[in-house]
Formats: sequence, C-alpha cells, structure tokens
Amino acid sequence: MPRLHPIAITETTGHTRELADAAKKKLGKHLNIIATMTNSPAVLEAYLGFSGAMEKSQLSAQTREAVSLAIGEKNHCQYCVSAHTTVGKMVGFTKDETVQIRQGVVSDPKIQSVINLALAIAETKGAISDDDFAEAKNAGLSDEEITEVVGLVALNIFTNYFNNVAGTEVDFPKVDLLASV
Repeated sequence: MPRLHPIAITETTGHTRELADAAKKKLGKHLNIIATMTNSPAVLEAYLGFSGAMEKSQLSAQTREAVSLAIGEKNHCQYCVSAHTTVGKMVGFTKDETVQIRQGVVSDPKIQSVINLALAIAETKGAISDDDFAEAKNAGLSDEEITEVVGLVALNIFTNYFNNVAGTEVDFPKVDLLASV
C-alpha cells in the first residue's frame, strides 16, 4: 500500500503539469513512480533530468538495464526490479537473463565488469578498493564509462530508496525479489 499519495496528471498545474505531461509522452503512460514523485516538483524534475542525462551515456541500453536490475535487487526495490525486468526484456535480455543479472551474473564480459563495479560502488558507498578499480580498468572500462557507472548507481539508489520509502504501487508485471540476495 502506498505511503505517499500518487498525484494524477489532472491534479497538477504549471511547471509540474509540463513535467508530468513530458514524462507521460516519453514513457507512454503516467507511471506510478512519476505520479508519486509529483508530490515534489523538485524531485520530479531532478529525476527526469538525471534519468534523461544517463540515457545519453556511452554505456549501452542493455548495460544500463543490467545495472538497474542488479542495484534494484541489492536495494530490495520491487518496483524497480519489476520495471527494469520489463525494460530489460525490451532491450534484448531473456527472463532468465534478468534473474541472473539480479544475482550479479551475466554472460557478456563487459557488462559483467560494469555490474561488478556497480555492486562494489553500492556495497562500499563509493569507497571501492584499488583492486575493484583496477579490475574495471583491466576489463577495458574507460574513465568515462567508470564515471557513468557511478552516475547509474546514484540514479538507481535514488529511485530504489524513493520507491521503498513511498511504497510505490508496482504498475508493471510484478516480479518477486530473490530470497538469496
């Protein structure tokens, strides 16, 4: 049950309405995460700006979704895991692959190096070891890509924490969190 009240687009005005309308146009519908973030136009604008900027990342859509799945599972965010399982399938992952990614495993070595780095960043709150950093560099990640992994982790922590606090109702096919993580 939601703890924060989602706001219908019809209940918004001005700049908040523009933001909600733009999100609806981009996403195809007024998602519950957007409706709930609409409680604070500043939070909604921050989220839309951050997520829009990260879409321009040098990291592929599959890689970005893999990070979202792994971090969403780590942070026990059912909303995000459900949403990113749906999107993950849209960018080419199978259902089984989305489950494996949530466990921190993927067959693509470059995506695996990104997931390893992302999980290390989340686990250590950014204070990764020199070995974690060297592993990422040795896997071929550029400074730009490492920087973008930090951005993706921060974006996902933001949405995971927001949805966990808000109790955002899942409006995607619901995916159960893994018991082993």
